[in-house]
Amino acid sequence: MWVLERECEECGFDTPAVAREAIGSLTRGAARSWPELLANPLARIRPRDDLWSALEYGCHVRDVFRLGSIRVGRMLHEDNPKFANWDQDEAAVAERYDLQDPLVVAEQILTDGGTLADLYDTVEPDQWPRPSLRSDGSPFTVESFGRYMLHDPMHHIVDVQRGYEALNRSA
Repeated sequence: MWVLERECEECGFDTPAVAREAIGSLTRGAARSWPELLANPLARIRPRDDLWSALEYGCHVRDVFRLGSIRVGRMLHEDNPKFANWDQDEAAVAERYDLQDPLVVAEQILTDGGTLADLYDTVEPDQWPRPSLRSDGSPFTVESFGRYMLHDPMHHIVDVQRGYEALNRSA
């Protein structure tokens, strides 16, 4: 949750500086970065064994957008919903992120990012503070969840760019 308090030292994204009304447009913008990243012929290659490939990061971002839409929808329509844990590493294995088609994933990111962005564009002023709880007890509001969620695709854009740089250096 530290990412809600200060700029990320790894990727430089400054979530506290994000105006809540910009969450939708910034989500849409982040989604638009992924088709080019996933069109790279190196998209399936891991830069190191302990790092995901661009494709795996893309699948993760798609799923963050999908899960985000579900969670924001619940926050807007339920009183203080509690969210089950989502194990992203388990999802990557179970859904075989490594075997998915990068071009299909790119389209899904655009669609699912757009759906989440559209949802954030509908948030009324009195809905931003609506609360929820993660399975670990961490509290979120519609606003804080939006900032927290937005950091994820932005951070992974940087991860993928750095991964491609490493792959190109080793070639």
